[in-house]
Amino acid sequence: MEAIRMARRNRSLIKGRGDYILEVFCMVVIGFFALCCLVPFAYVFSVSFMSYEEYLSAPLRIVAQKPTMNAYREIWGYNLIHTGFRVTGFVTVFGTVLSVFLLVISSYPLSKPQLKGRNVAMSMILFTMFFNGGMIPNFLLIRYLGIFNTIWALILPGCISAFYLILMKNFIQTSIPVSLEEAAKVDGANEIRILISVIVPLLKPAIATMIIFCAVNYWNNYFSAMLYISDRRLWPLILVLRELVVENTDAVATVASMLTAEARSHPFTLRMAAIIIVITPILVVYPFMQKYFIKGINLGAVKE
Repeated sequence: MEAIRMARRNRSLIKGRGDYILEVFCMVVIGFFALCCLVPFAYVFSVSFMSYEEYLSAPLRIVAQKPTMNAYREIWGYNLIHTGFRVTGFVTVFGTVLSVFLLVISSYPLSKPQLKGRNVAMSMILFTMFFNGGMIPNFLLIRYLGIFNTIWALILPGCISAFYLILMKNFIQTSIPVSLEEAAKVDGANEIRILISVIVPLLKPAIATMIIFCAVNYWNNYFSAMLYISDRRLWPLILVLRELVVENTDAVATVASMLTAEARSHPFTLRMAAIIIVITPILVVYPFMQKYFIKGINLGAVKE
């Protein structure tokens, strides 16, 4: 009991009333900004289940009084939504696998100080982080490579990031002991065997983080499709959403005309339903991957 009293007394000496006030203040501020981020999602979600008449009667209402799935049924009947899901799914999965593979096989040799030309290679990689050829040279390059208006134009241009490569290289240098590689060499393993059997198992936290970063980038990428894709059947899901929500086209009107006049939804609620359909996969996956995002904050940091 005496030890418990001493521990409580020491804790009270370390943490005073001012510290508690500061913690409460920080929690209130963070909670306020979190609420500001959450309210738009809740509003869009609620409006997507409203009829347009109910929305006009109370535009700021958060909870639908008479929920209806008409907007979702109509927007799901739009063919570009189906092709967009297929294209985005393939680009995200294949592009993420390719990106992580290139990051691992590139960062491992660059982490070796004895590699000849290492400084020159790192200088060239750093140069690409600040300068590039520009939009028109990139467009011409895609055309000359013969991948214009193909699904590869959505994968190859961004398959490896200089920033992620540097993070992965630093993680290998700071987190993997050189003694493990030396022991493997003593046992007769070559560099490829060391990479597969020793380095990759130890890179699981970094690989998991890079999978999340790359997958989110591929899922949200629409600018490459705007530049390199003219066939609407190859549009990713985000570009389909952009047409439905941002551009002034007849796409939403076409969707709305699929049902009878009595069951037809207004284009405004169709747009809200399209937004929810597009962002739902990321919202479902993110809570399970949040811990890897937190680990990614310190990825490649110098450890004492």
